[in-house]
Amino acid sequence: MNQTILLLSMLLSNTASAADITISPYLQSATTDSIWVLWETDTGTESTVEWGTTKGLGNTTTGSTETGDGSSVVHEVQLTGLSANTKYHYRTVTSEAASAISHFVTPPDHQDESSFAIVAVSDMQSDSSNPTIFDEIIHEGIIETVTATLGSDMAEEVGMVMIPGDLVDNGWIYSEWRETFFEPAATLMAQVPFYPVAGNHEANSPYYFNLFHLPENGSEDSPEHWWWTDYGNLRIVGLDSNWPYTEGDQLAWLRALMDETCAAEEIDFVFAQLHHPYKSELWIAGELDFTGEVIEVMQEFTTDCGKPSLHFFGHTHGYSRGQSQDHRHLWVNVATAGGNIDYWGEYAQNDYDEFTVSQDEWGFVVVDVEAGEDPSFLLQRFSRGNEYTARDNELRDEVLIHRYDAAPVAPEAVWPAADGIQSECFTLTGNAFSDPDKGLHGATQWQIALTCDDFETPIFDTWIQHENQYGGTDLQAGDDLTDHEVTNLTANTDYCWRLRYRDRGLNWSAWSSPTTFTTSNTNTAVTDELLVNTGAEDGLNNWTLLEGGLESLTDGECNGVEPHTGDYYFAIGGICEETPFGWARQSVDVSSYTKEIDSGVVWARFGGWMRNYSGSDNPAISIVFEDAATVLGESDPLSSMDSSWTEYAGGQLVPVGTRTIHLDITGTRNTG
Repeated sequence: MNQTILLLSMLLSNTASAADITISPYLQSATTDSIWVLWETDTGTESTVEWGTTKGLGNTTTGSTETGDGSSVVHEVQLTGLSANTKYHYRTVTSEAASAISHFVTPPDHQDESSFAIVAVSDMQSDSSNPTIFDEIIHEGIIETVTATLGSDMAEEVGMVMIPGDLVDNGWIYSEWRETFFEPAATLMAQVPFYPVAGNHEANSPYYFNLFHLPENGSEDSPEHWWWTDYGNLRIVGLDSNWPYTEGDQLAWLRALMDETCAAEEIDFVFAQLHHPYKSELWIAGELDFTGEVIEVMQEFTTDCGKPSLHFFGHTHGYSRGQSQDHRHLWVNVATAGGNIDYWGEYAQNDYDEFTVSQDEWGFVVVDVEAGEDPSFLLQRFSRGNEYTARDNELRDEVLIHRYDAAPVAPEAVWPAADGIQSECFTLTGNAFSDPDKGLHGATQWQIALTCDDFETPIFDTWIQHENQYGGTDLQAGDDLTDHEVTNLTANTDYCWRLRYRDRGLNWSAWSSPTTFTTSNTNTAVTDELLVNTGAEDGLNNWTLLEGGLESLTDGECNGVEPHTGDYYFAIGGICEETPFGWARQSVDVSSYTKEIDSGVVWARFGGWMRNYSGSDNPAISIVFEDAATVLGESDPLSSMDSSWTEYAGGQLVPVGTRTIHLDITGTRNTG
């Protein structure tokens, strides 16, 4: 008998789909006894964190939600009742969606006197030409550097990550937050609290404020736009440099906070962050006066309270480090971590006195902070290079600041100190630098006044720093900061001058004793121009090519530039036929001035108009002194990284015995 068996099956489905984690857990607003944990899911309202001092967890805390992109859910849970300087393990739970177990370490109490590190990085907005840079900065840069130099556990070594703005390219595009900011940084943000401030690319989007839980201690009418938090002996201040918040009560709030911080004995240093620069060597179009007002508040605080400070910023896509002239306050651009680099020569640029280092590179900053009897911080910049030069976390800049640091010994004004000084050109000279802490010479300030009691309005006032990394070249290389050339004073006039020295920890010495001198009653005789064909109007005549190429070009020839004057200009290194380096020379016989030269009173003045061609090329001018066959000396080169015609001039005392002076022009192609 045949049987028919009917197999009846039924597909059962759950009408509610399981939640998925769309932004991995990240940490915010840590204190000694609490921390906020945030994450995002595509659905689900359960906001639970399981946590404890072991991986067994054991504690459960629930929180609240915010709206994500309309359908997603941002979860916020504050863990409280924690102990200072303690490691905790945690995971997040929303329905069936549970994260992996991670861990964090709470900040130390002030009295712990613990040492720690801060990471600062900015402008990670994704550049379509280099979309993986932020991921590389996090994993191959920050994590690799910290674990190699400080310790293998990021949570134990790094107290926080500071981000002065432009986290995404467009704050109103929600997918950018997930894909270009949170996803690359997930590993780090699960272990270390991070503290951003808004940049212009956030565009005051509500997404920024929904995704972050920053300290709620700023002005009541602008929550999370400005705030502060402490970590050990350090106070962190977040500010908003975007309009319209620059016009409200933010500065008054900052002044009040700095007054309070001055009286807080447990605080040794203040690090502020905001997005826009006050001055920017690589991109002057991005400068903002409001930041200058912030700097004034910080400078006043630092000088009145004896607590060094700094402000981190971004906006310009490259690293820069400067320092206030009269205050122990650092200016540090910590960009760029992904934004398209602002290369030398690409935009209008300026060599500011305050800055000692500017570099058109990707990278990040690590600051090691020490507490105890000798509080200090060591700021280091690690470079990942740029599109033309690869660098693997190369240390490219560092500065060490102690809170308590002895000032250098007051210098002596060595020369001039007599009558009959030539008014057109002479050199101020001080004695050797000396520092009781064995610090290095960082800067010198020179002043000349009409009387020794009138240095409030000096007729000459300049400060020169030990380093000036500008345009890919250290323009201060070889300067020991103990002498400085002065030109064009008035003949037959009494003057008074003084100088002071600064160490690299930003401590100024006292001023030297004021010293008088008198210029001669007659002006120095000046020869006619000794060079010929200085403007390339006569082709290459009178110039000897020693290396590479030299061309005499007209406006636009070979896609070149417009001459400064006349119809021609010299292209050293060549444009029509390019060479990586060019060197040409014109030699001048000065034997007719033998008597004057051998009396040791002759100066050679030289200079010219220079500009670069591609933004990174480096033209230079220098002079070399010879007797019959031996080089007796040479000047420091005058060099330019300017992309527009700029005049440069220098001078040098002609060595006794000189019979020939060579003027050399060189051109170095750095990229391209």
